[in-house]
Amino acid sequence: MYVGSKGRPGITRGVAARSSLAACAALALTTACTAGSMDSAGAQSAGLPTVRVALGVDASYAPLYLAEEHGMFEKEGVHVELIKTEGGPAAAQAVTAGTAQMSASANSTALSLMAGDSDLRALGVFQSSARYIKVVLRNGITSPRQIKTMASVQGIGLYATHQYLRHNGIDPKSVKILQSSAPEIPGMLKRGSIDGYILFEPWASKGAAAGGHIAGYTGDFGVMSIQWLLADQGWLKGHEELAGKVFKAVAAADKIVSDDPQAGAKATNQQVKLPVADAAKVLPEITFAARGIQKADVTDAQKIVDFLLGQELIKKSPALGTTLLNGWYEKHGQ
Repeated sequence: MYVGSKGRPGITRGVAARSSLAACAALALTTACTAGSMDSAGAQSAGLPTVRVALGVDASYAPLYLAEEHGMFEKEGVHVELIKTEGGPAAAQAVTAGTAQMSASANSTALSLMAGDSDLRALGVFQSSARYIKVVLRNGITSPRQIKTMASVQGIGLYATHQYLRHNGIDPKSVKILQSSAPEIPGMLKRGSIDGYILFEPWASKGAAAGGHIAGYTGDFGVMSIQWLLADQGWLKGHEELAGKVFKAVAAADKIVSDDPQAGAKATNQQVKLPVADAAKVLPEITFAARGIQKADVTDAQKIVDFLLGQELIKKSPALGTTLLNGWYEKHGQ
């Protein structure tokens, strides 16, 4: 049984379409498009309601990969299809477009989209980190004041870049910041087109191997990487119990990945072909723990919204008291 969508037009950036075959064709990824080993386990998922969950393709999503590989969603009574995107805004855009009912998305990215889609809801946090997103500088750049050009992705990347420069007493307007996609940025560093960037794994390590070095972490200048589970309100109002089952499986998988990063690394390899050793190395940098939206989350969200407004990236603030569902996780996800 397929549990509804919003029926909106399709999105334009590497988001999965409505069928598995179309999803593989739509995503411009270097990894194979996989739906997870449990998708074919017909007896286990037969008759269960289906929820499509959009997400990116890096180790930070290990709990969702592990829950899929180990049949943990089915154990909660829901069949989940993981819709893999290029990351950034694409996962949340899948919810806005109606090609997914839920997504795993960074808070900064989600907030920029909430400004234009009042139906997006943050249900709770499933992971956070002060070290997973790293500052990468070109070899030869020994001080932030030497930086002339940086590259950035939308959302957390741009926000972190501005915060990093300000933290070091640099006016962001004095630095040329080029917008690009994560897979392209390490090559830009290697060619000498940029002096640095701030990005998550595996793209931080790829830059370090391509003529750069890790020069710090976002936590050094007060920026946390926080991932929310999002849902569309139009769908959520009739499926809160179902969304709660998805979150319960992710929360249980959080605990496994936290206790056994190797298990998370193996699941990541099965789902998106990231080498086990690479995933195992970075997973301990992330705190995998599910929780509800807290007052501090709203405070951080307001700071991000103020930044987006100041950059004229959004025209109005999302209604944080409505879009961030305080208490929802405690009621439905535990």
